[in-house]
Amino acid sequence: MRLKIANVGEAILRTKARALSREEIQSTYIRDLIEHMRETLHDAPGVGLAAPQIGIPLQLAVIEDKAEYHAALSGTELVERERRPVPFHVLVNPHLQLLSPPDVFFFEGCLSLPGFTAVVPRARKVVVGALNHKGEPVHIEAADWYARILQHEIGHLQGTIYIDRMLTRSFSSLENYNRNWKAKTRQDLEREFSAPE
Repeated sequence: MRLKIANVGEAILRTKARALSREEIQSTYIRDLIEHMRETLHDAPGVGLAAPQIGIPLQLAVIEDKAEYHAALSGTELVERERRPVPFHVLVNPHLQLLSPPDVFFFEGCLSLPGFTAVVPRARKVVVGALNHKGEPVHIEAADWYARILQHEIGHLQGTIYIDRMLTRSFSSLENYNRNWKAKTRQDLEREFSAPE
């Protein structure tokens, strides 16, 4: 079942989500919710979806960056984005620690703000402690594009959207991004947008 995705301006996207208990995680409701979130993520399509984005203020997110999503990118673009496939997994009650400064510049989009994108500086490396779909502890050390996805989705659980962290001069429609910015390197983007606003 595909769920409705909340759009920017809806209060739920600005609400800090609450943690789940182990009992809740193991409930039929949460198991079903995870499966519906997975279907919604695939249908969108996207690489991450947080429960607040479907109107539910819980510390729950699903992530998957399929290899097929990379087909539209050239080998050079994949290397530039430092992007590799990430298998489907669930994060419950995650805690994020940045292991590097937020100085990697690249465009991001969001299922809750369709049709737009902007440059968001993110940390290259992060560590995440969380529970999985069974309520078991997981420890994730992530780098590059995967680290960006984690920062974006965990932000949603705190009521934060990428536009809160974006370089405002870079905000663009997807059409103009594809026309003017898609082929640019990270260094190009840093030179273009890192000047004081």
